[in-house]
Amino acid sequence: MALFDAHLHIIDPRFPTVANDGFTPEPFTVQDYRERTAPLGVSGGAVVAGSYQGTDQEHLLAALREMGPTFVGVAQLPPDTSDSQLRDLHAAGVRALRFNLYRGMTRDLDAQVQLGLRAADLLGWPAEFYVDSRRLPQISSLISPLPRVAVDHLGLSAEGLPALLDLVASGARVKATGFGRVDLDVPEALRAIAGVNPGALMFGTDLPSTRSDRPFLDSDADLVADVLGADLAERALSTNAREFYGIASRAHVA
Repeated sequence: MALFDAHLHIIDPRFPTVANDGFTPEPFTVQDYRERTAPLGVSGGAVVAGSYQGTDQEHLLAALREMGPTFVGVAQLPPDTSDSQLRDLHAAGVRALRFNLYRGMTRDLDAQVQLGLRAADLLGWPAEFYVDSRRLPQISSLISPLPRVAVDHLGLSAEGLPALLDLVASGARVKATGFGRVDLDVPEALRAIAGVNPGALMFGTDLPSTRSDRPFLDSDADLVADVLGADLAERALSTNAREFYGIASRAHVA
């Protein structure tokens, strides 16, 4: 099985970063990513814009050019992004929007959702939320019009898991990522989410694991396989995310 890495960051020193809560990350280039993931047999993935990279997506487009056609971009954009700009990003390989409610972008959520609706209508893009799942009941009515939604890092908290499962029952996806970030029992959460919808989980490395209590371990992928069993694990480690992002199963190792 060829792993599809549904969540990774590239931090290219050629492009400026923006301090977020006083934090700026160390570089993590495409070459760094390739070297780190060489043992995993990665065949594609989703390069996600981080909070510290602002809304100028040149860094993301540069990473996509270097990584090739089996990698897609998840962009962080201002609400006034035009339709023509969205089309240009799509042509460059961007396939989703990210709304970071955990480390910023908490203002103008209405406007962000309107951008998400435009991108979904125009290009079929999903919206991805970095949010503590305890907040989901507060925002569920606001985000419910979005046709396709994903939540990062298992929703982060055990307390919010019931709300996350409700969202999964309505069709949302969940990124099985950032196991060193979460305040929950990872195997229990994996089983619960897959039990509600076998198509929901999408595994990713979350490299380079900035601000995580512990970085990604290769054994995190093994954990998913051990907990879910062969069939569900293949969906979580590859098939679900490929379908979500519209990526064909092609052998192109990073």
